[in-house]
Amino acid sequence: MFFYLEYLFFSCYNNTDKKISDKKISKDGDAVFYGRKKEINLIKSVFNENNKAILIYGKRRVGKTTLIKESIKEYDSIYFECLEDTIEKNIESFKETMSKQGVIVPSYVTFNDFIDIFSYLDSLNQKYVIVIDEYPYLKSLNNPSYIDSMFQNVIDNYIKNLNIIISGSSMKIMNEILKESNALFGRFKETLLIEEFNHLEASTYYYNDLTPYDKVAFYSVFGGSPYINESINPKISIKDNIINTFLKNSNNVYNYADNLLLSDSSNRIQAKRIISTLGNSKKKYSELESILDKEKTGKINVSLKSLIELKLVSKVFPINKPNDSKKSFYEIKDNAIRFFYTYVYNYKSNLEILGPNVFYDEYIKDSINTYVSHRFEDICRSYFSIQVKNGNLKGIRNIGTYYYDDSVSKQNGEFDVALDAKDGFDIYEVKYLKKPFDIASLNKEVSQIQNIKGIKINKIGFISVNGFDFNSDEYELLDGNKLFEFKEWLVW
Repeated sequence: MFFYLEYLFFSCYNNTDKKISDKKISKDGDAVFYGRKKEINLIKSVFNENNKAILIYGKRRVGKTTLIKESIKEYDSIYFECLEDTIEKNIESFKETMSKQGVIVPSYVTFNDFIDIFSYLDSLNQKYVIVIDEYPYLKSLNNPSYIDSMFQNVIDNYIKNLNIIISGSSMKIMNEILKESNALFGRFKETLLIEEFNHLEASTYYYNDLTPYDKVAFYSVFGGSPYINESINPKISIKDNIINTFLKNSNNVYNYADNLLLSDSSNRIQAKRIISTLGNSKKKYSELESILDKEKTGKINVSLKSLIELKLVSKVFPINKPNDSKKSFYEIKDNAIRFFYTYVYNYKSNLEILGPNVFYDEYIKDSINTYVSHRFEDICRSYFSIQVKNGNLKGIRNIGTYYYDDSVSKQNGEFDVALDAKDGFDIYEVKYLKKPFDIASLNKEVSQIQNIKGIKINKIGFISVNGFDFNSDEYELLDGNKLFEFKEWLVW
């Protein structure tokens, strides 16, 4: 059996209130893995058979390796992380790994490639799970087509008694495996894209005891990466957490945002220019081009496609204008990256001169609530997405913003949250306020919404993180507690 030492993401649920303990250890002392139950169950269902392959991929520091190790701990297994080196060095290292993990290879047995390795393992007539982690490393100094063809041969012919997981963080290389032209296309029983935790998961696992107002702030700043969230101290303020992480260049969060997550970009300099220009805004392609590529060489478009593939940037558009290029925008998808490039990246020298505490007061303090309020809108859209995916909200065809341009009233803009149903739209306005939303403000906004022509509205709703100072039978009212209501079956 393969044993490993790694700091896992642990949680402890009390059967009555689902609180998370400070030590993150269950009462009987056993570690409890954070979330990912759907993925773990899927992986284990594949392992009930032999001769199956799984592809697992996702951006860096999203918890792929930890998920894999949690999934295979009940099986005889060999875990190997590829080297950014020649195939010969990788084979030599794999042989050493086999020995360390209890698979003895006689001295007279030699391996020339991975086909030889898997042929030998398959001949042992013992069921093993073989993990080839960071597969793109293996391709970095070797012919990529040859490597893919070799593992095609392995999967087709040499895993009769084995199961194999191929995993990697390079989104570009892993996405290529999914293309029909690749030798490995169609060879995997299951393909899993591992995403960051959503707002519900992250808050439940890492800062469950905070108020909804603070949960929104923490998720807006730190996002859903398990790696980043492990650095959060929920017992201190959001300000102190920011100072201890993003504003100290020796901290792993600072390094993650500044370098690590962009390490797979083909042009890191161009990528950083785009991301720092976007900051906490969303911009049209023409706006980015006018700032970063005035000669219109097309390089911005290439870099944007790469950043979208890396899950760092998304191209967004109102759900009622899906094919209107003039209404499409680009924005940073990763909250931690967004925060760093909004507040820190362009002001590193100022941070060095002023120090973290003064820098926070001068550069972050006055606008942090505005920053968070924009991210709150995305959290609200995510809430409805979770509801739809789990069958709690029927008849919804799309979720996003809604662009209106009323020539009669001469008003244009966007509704924060719009749900597209077959016979019209459900419209929600989102409020990140320190106090409850009041009836006078609601009536004013309702009047403005109802004055917009050309849209069929089924329902008007409001989402206020700190609730409301009134009740309403006419409009749907959702408070922050509803958005962070945790049920294990609810997490998609």
